Amino acid sequence: MAVRPILVFAYGNPGRGDDALGPQLLSVIESADFSLAECPLFETQTDMQLQVEHVTDLEGRERILFVDADVSCPEPYAFGPLEPEKDGSYTSHAMTPGALLHAYKKVYGIDTPPAYMLRIRGYAFELGEPIGEQAEANLAAAIELIKKLCTDCSEANWTRHLSQKDPLKNQASPCPSCSSYTLPTAIENISND
Repeated sequence: MAVRPILVFAYGNPGRGDDALGPQLLSVIESADFSLAECPLFETQTDMQLQVEHVTDLEGRERILFVDADVSCPEPYAFGPLEPEKDGSYTSHAMTPGALLHAYKKVYGIDTPPAYMLRIRGYAFELGEPIGEQAEANLAAAIELIKKLCTDCSEANWTRHLSQKDPLKNQASPCPSCSSYTLPTAIENISND
């Protein structure tokens, strides 16, 4: 099977309340109601967290969209570009998207495809809880964004939809209840390697 040019990679723990926003978004866009078949350029993937092994999933892509829940972004979501960054998460079992892009550059010796981050505002990440009502509303808004990105996959269209209020940096999407998630420390630019 050929690799589709646009990878939508959503991650999060479905058993931790609003942390399930990323995987839930994929469930919706993979459903018959969304008609992903009308978006032949998109491929979806989900996992509980990003790991170094995921660099192979980025190979051959023209664009990558990471999706995760976040307690620090504005409502309903923040959408912006990502750059490779070496941060403290590259040595842990859970990586930030920037660290994964950095690993891609190191493994393949080439620049990463253009990458974006969609952070959906979440509030409660307690184990065993469902997604909250306000987080569901934020998810609905994020799904509408995905529809717009899918309708016109051009780089110009994606750029038109970038969040203006919250310029994205390569930040971790912290889950305050998840002790296993490593927040970046002493972020270094790859040019300082």
